[in-house]
Amino acid sequence: MRRGAAAGLALTTALALSGCADNAATAPGATPAAKGGSAPGLKQPDVNGDGKVVIGVLSPGDINDRGYYQSFVDSADAFAKEQGWTVVKRGSVPPSDALTAARALCQQKVDLVAIGASELKTAIPASEEPVCGKSAWYVPMQANIDQTPKILLSTDDPEQSMLVAGYAAGLRMKAAGHTKAGFITGIKADYSVAAATAFLAGVREIVPKATLTTTYTGDFNDSAKAKEATQAQLNQGVKVIYPYLGGATDASAKLANSGGALTLTPGTDRCASASPKFDISVLFSPGDYFRAGLEEFAANNLKMGTTRVWQLGVDPYPTVKICDAQGDEDQRLAQFIKKIGSKEIDAAAEVERLG
Repeated sequence: MRRGAAAGLALTTALALSGCADNAATAPGATPAAKGGSAPGLKQPDVNGDGKVVIGVLSPGDINDRGYYQSFVDSADAFAKEQGWTVVKRGSVPPSDALTAARALCQQKVDLVAIGASELKTAIPASEEPVCGKSAWYVPMQANIDQTPKILLSTDDPEQSMLVAGYAAGLRMKAAGHTKAGFITGIKADYSVAAATAFLAGVREIVPKATLTTTYTGDFNDSAKAKEATQAQLNQGVKVIYPYLGGATDASAKLANSGGALTLTPGTDRCASASPKFDISVLFSPGDYFRAGLEEFAANNLKMGTTRVWQLGVDPYPTVKICDAQGDEDQRLAQFIKKIGSKEIDAAAEVERLG
C-alpha cells in the first residue's frame, strides 16, 4: 500500500471533496520547497497549448479495487467530465516500468502527469526530460521523495491517521470487551511497519493491554494471501482486523465479517457497504486530495516545486469515523481528532509511548 508508499502509505475511498480545495494553496501545510509556478512556466490547465486538456494517470495498483487506487482515478474521471477534459490512465504499473510509462504519457501530450502512489516515484526523472517539458506533475508523497522544481508533492501524516484509526478501534474493542487486534498488509517496509505501530498505539489509548498481530502477505492485491492471513488471525482469537490492503481488501474484510471480527477501511468511506461490512472508515483517500489539486490546476494555481501537507483535525481529510457509533464514541473520537489538530496531542510522541 502506498501511503508510506500508499501510505501514508502507505495503501492503500471517499470521493466527495469540496472544502479542501478552498484552502489548498493557503493552509498552514502548503509550504514551498522550491520556487513555485505553473509547470514549466506555462499556463494551466492547457499546459502544452494544444487547445485541449488531457490528464495522464499512472497507478501501481488495480484501478478497479473499489478503494485507495480506484479513488485516485475516479476523482480524475469525475472532475475531467465536469470540465470537458480527457483522462488517459494505466493501472498496475510495476515500479520498474514507471519511467517508461511516464514518458509514454508525455508523448501523448498530457498536460498533467499524476502518479497514483509513491511506489512509482521512479517515474519522476521524466519530469526533467524534454519529452515531459510541457507537462505539470502531481505526486502523492507517501515515502521519501526529493522535491524538485517541476513536481507538486501532496502528502499527509500517516502516523496521525493510523493513531486515530487505532483509537476508534479501541473504542469499539472496549465496548465489546476485546483485547486482540490484527493488522494485515502487503510488503514489509518502513511505512507499513510504522502504520501498524501507530495503529497499536491508538488502540492502547483506550485498551492499554491490547495486543496486535501483524501479518505481511507480500502483496496488497493478492486475495488468496489476504484470506489466508485473515483466517490465521481469526484462529488466534483476533477480534478486530484492519485489512491495510489494496485489491485484496474486500476478500479479507468478508472473511473477517464471517468470523465475527470488526473491520476498518484502508483510506475510503465505506460505511454504507453491506458486503463486506466495515465498522470504521479511515479516510485518507488520494482521490480527495487529488480532486483539490485538479481544482487548483483548472484555476492555473497548481504550484510546481511545492509540497501540500494535509492535516488531520485541520483539513476535512484525512479523518476517521465510526460507522455505527454507540454512546459517546463519536464525541470521544471527535475530541481526540481535535486535540491532534490543535497539537495538544503529539501523535509521534503517543506512538513512541504506546506503540
